[in-house]
Amino acid sequence: QVQLVESGGGLVQAGESLRLSCVASGTFFSINTMAWYRQPPGKQRELVAQVTSGDSAVYKDSVKDRFTISRDNAKNTVYLQMNSLKPEDTAVYYCAADVVRIQLPRATYRYWGQGTQVTVSS
Repeated sequence: QVQLVESGGGLVQAGESLRLSCVASGTFFSINTMAWYRQPPGKQRELVAQVTSGDSAVYKDSVKDRFTISRDNAKNTVYLQMNSLKPEDTAVYYCAADVVRIQLPRATYRYWGQGTQVTVSS
Protein backbone atom coordinates (compact mmCIF):
# COMPACT_ATOMS: atom_id res chain seq x y z
CA GLN A 1 0.00 0.00 0.00
CA VAL A 2 2.61 2.58 1.14
CA GLN A 3 6.37 2.44 0.88
CA LEU A 4 9.03 4.74 2.36
CA VAL A 5 12.47 4.73 0.75
CA GLU A 6 15.44 6.52 2.32
CA SER A 7 18.59 7.60 0.53
CA GLY A 8 21.64 9.78 1.11
CA GLY A 9 23.55 7.92 3.79
CA GLY A 10 27.24 7.22 3.58
CA LEU A 11 30.69 7.45 5.16
CA VAL A 12 32.02 10.93 5.97
CA GLN A 13 34.62 12.53 8.21
CA ALA A 14 33.77 14.61 11.27
CA GLY A 15 32.71 18.12 10.33
CA GLU A 16 31.28 17.15 6.95
CA SER A 17 27.63 17.17 5.83
CA LEU A 18 25.02 14.79 4.45
CA ARG A 19 21.44 15.19 3.28
CA LEU A 20 19.01 12.33 3.78
CA SER A 21 15.85 11.98 1.69
CA CYS A 22 12.74 9.86 2.20
CA VAL A 23 10.04 9.45 -0.45
CA ALA A 24 6.58 8.06 0.28
CA SER A 25 4.86 6.24 -2.56
CA GLY A 26 1.58 4.38 -2.97
CA THR A 27 -2.04 5.31 -2.47
CA PHE A 28 -3.07 7.34 0.56
CA PHE A 29 -5.24 10.27 1.55
CA SER A 30 -2.59 12.43 3.20
CA ILE A 31 0.49 12.37 5.42
CA ASN A 32 0.52 13.98 8.85
CA THR A 33 3.76 13.97 10.85
CA MET A 34 6.99 12.82 9.19
CA ALA A 35 10.05 12.06 11.29
CA TRP A 36 13.63 10.83 11.35
CA TYR A 37 14.83 8.33 13.94
CA ARG A 38 18.25 6.77 14.39
CA GLN A 39 19.69 3.70 16.08
CA PRO A 40 23.39 3.82 16.99
CA PRO A 41 25.19 0.48 17.23
CA GLY A 42 24.29 -1.27 20.48
CA LYS A 43 21.76 1.38 21.51
CA GLN A 44 18.02 1.97 21.35
CA ARG A 45 16.22 3.81 18.58
CA GLU A 46 15.80 7.53 19.27
CA LEU A 47 13.90 10.41 17.71
CA VAL A 48 16.11 12.87 15.82
CA ALA A 49 13.58 15.30 14.37
CA GLN A 50 9.96 15.47 13.29
CA VAL A 51 7.83 17.86 11.28
CA THR A 52 4.05 18.19 11.09
CA SER A 53 1.96 18.79 8.00
CA GLY A 54 1.93 22.45 9.05
CA ASP A 55 5.77 22.57 9.05
CA SER A 56 6.16 22.74 12.82
CA ALA A 57 9.46 21.03 13.68
CA VAL A 58 11.09 19.67 16.84
CA TYR A 59 14.60 18.27 17.33
CA LYS A 60 16.62 16.16 19.68
CA ASP A 61 18.65 18.60 21.79
CA SER A 62 22.03 17.27 20.65
CA VAL A 63 21.30 17.99 16.96
CA LYS A 64 19.79 21.45 17.30
CA ASP A 65 21.79 24.08 15.36
CA ARG A 66 23.29 21.31 13.20
CA PHE A 67 20.37 19.41 11.62
CA THR A 68 17.36 20.73 9.70
CA ILE A 69 14.23 18.75 8.83
CA SER A 70 12.02 19.86 5.95
CA ARG A 71 9.33 18.43 3.70
CA ASP A 72 7.98 18.86 0.20
CA ASN A 73 4.32 17.89 0.28
CA ALA A 74 3.99 17.99 -3.52
CA LYS A 75 6.69 15.31 -3.74
CA ASN A 76 5.69 13.38 -0.59
CA THR A 77 9.27 13.75 0.56
CA VAL A 78 10.99 14.60 3.86
CA TYR A 79 14.64 15.64 4.14
CA LEU A 80 17.21 15.78 6.92
CA GLN A 81 20.11 18.14 6.31
CA MET A 82 22.95 17.16 8.64
CA ASN A 83 25.85 19.59 9.06
CA SER A 84 28.94 19.47 11.29
CA LEU A 85 28.60 15.73 11.72
CA LYS A 86 30.20 14.09 14.74
CA PRO A 87 31.24 10.46 15.37
CA GLU A 88 28.37 10.13 17.85
CA ASP A 89 25.94 10.74 14.96
CA THR A 90 26.90 7.33 13.54
CA ALA A 91 23.73 5.23 13.29
CA VAL A 92 21.16 3.69 11.01
CA TYR A 93 18.70 6.47 10.21
CA TYR A 94 15.02 5.58 9.68
CA CYS A 95 12.24 7.59 8.11
CA ALA A 96 8.74 7.40 9.61
CA ALA A 97 5.45 8.80 8.35
CA ASP A 98 1.96 8.93 9.82
CA VAL A 99 -0.12 8.08 6.76
CA VAL A 100 -3.87 8.62 6.54
CA ARG A 101 -5.28 5.73 4.51
CA ILE A 102 -7.70 6.55 1.69
CA GLN A 103 -10.04 3.76 2.72
CA LEU A 104 -12.70 4.68 5.25
CA PRO A 105 -12.62 5.37 8.15
CA ARG A 106 -9.34 7.01 7.07
CA ALA A 107 -7.31 5.57 9.89
CA THR A 108 -3.76 6.75 10.48
CA TYR A 109 -0.91 4.22 10.38
CA ARG A 110 2.81 4.73 11.02
CA TYR A 111 4.99 3.44 8.20
CA TRP A 112 8.75 2.98 8.42
CA GLY A 113 11.51 2.99 5.85
CA GLN A 114 14.23 0.37 5.57
CA GLY A 115 16.95 2.59 7.03
CA THR A 116 20.14 4.12 5.67
CA GLN A 117 23.57 3.89 7.28
CA VAL A 118 25.41 7.05 8.34
CA THR A 119 29.00 6.59 9.52
CA VAL A 120 31.11 9.51 10.76
CA SER A 121 34.82 8.94 11.29
CA SER A 122 37.12 11.06 13.46
